[in-house]
Amino acid sequence: MPRLAIDTEYLAAQLARLLDIPSPTGFTDTIVRELCAELEGLGLSPTLTRRGAVRAVLNGRESRPARAIVSHLDTLGAQVKQLKENGRLELVPIGTWSARFAEGARVTVFTEGGYLRGTILPLKASGHIFNEEVDTLPVGWSHVELRLDAGVRNRTELVQLGVEIGDIVAIDPQPEFVKNGYIVSRHLDDKAGVALMLAALKALLAQPQRPPVDVHFVFTIAEEVGVGASSALTADVAAVVAVDNGTTGPGQNSSEFGVTIAMADQTGPFDYHLTQSLVRLCRDEDIRYQKDVFRYYRSDAASAIVAGHDVRNALVTFGVDGSHGYERIHMHALRSVAELLTAYVLSPIEFRRDAVETAHGMKGFTRQPIPEEMAQEADEPVGHS
Repeated sequence: MPRLAIDTEYLAAQLARLLDIPSPTGFTDTIVRELCAELEGLGLSPTLTRRGAVRAVLNGRESRPARAIVSHLDTLGAQVKQLKENGRLELVPIGTWSARFAEGARVTVFTEGGYLRGTILPLKASGHIFNEEVDTLPVGWSHVELRLDAGVRNRTELVQLGVEIGDIVAIDPQPEFVKNGYIVSRHLDDKAGVALMLAALKALLAQPQRPPVDVHFVFTIAEEVGVGASSALTADVAAVVAVDNGTTGPGQNSSEFGVTIAMADQTGPFDYHLTQSLVRLCRDEDIRYQKDVFRYYRSDAASAIVAGHDVRNALVTFGVDGSHGYERIHMHALRSVAELLTAYVLSPIEFRRDAVETAHGMKGFTRQPIPEEMAQEADEPVGHS
């Protein structure tokens, strides 16, 4: 079955809608509700974990060995660390991102009684007051503060306003969809992945062929803090393909065009056979692709393995410039990844042995290419002295 055509207008509309919903890790209920409504609109029946990870199953001809495709709904953000005596707020980050990209950000603070607007500023924010000291201030979360758009002059007035330590701070995405296909925004990691998964689902549901096995479309809610797909998979799943951002820049091979297939991240290599099958699908379906290795990066695919799930794992990405900052992607990459997902979902199962978690003997077990003489030696029985 060839790759399916992707409705890029639908993809862009879903991305814009998702970006409009604040969802820093720990504050994802609203976006979970919106996603479930969209999945139901497509004709699926999503299920939720206790905390809100979402799973929608595209039924196949068989239930095992099921496949899972995973992206995450949560984004970077911040929390209130301290109420300062000057009426400002000290912050700590949610997820790993530099305060360099927080400076100047417009934000929403969610308090128990409602929400407040504000701006993250350097401690020395005015050149008219501090002159060149503005340029020599170090970068770091201890060197920024949140100025609320409220008449608060001290800690007491912050308390009266209802602000408390631990309140969630959502960073405005400030999206721009450029006519030439570029999209610039915060939080494209990984709302772009969610949007392209929805677009792939829309294409798959519009055609009559059923996948060979069940495909679990999974949306996690705590990837940015390392939890990811650690607890959202069922025992039926034998293979996990994560969808996330690729890191373009010096020393990397990722691109804002086509699919970037990750060969490894900081937790080690991804599954050899699943990754190679995705590469073959790109070649067979004429989908532009490149490979990359990510050194300071971990995704849902890695968290599933670290949590103890015995699954094959792989990571397909859309290249992002300026990841975890003011991010930029191109629609070409989003469409390409969505096309690859449709081809993968409809492709035959390669290893029937994966339907069971353990099996006796070597029948059906995978092989990796090594020199023939080494393979012969490996097949010889081991003697005992």
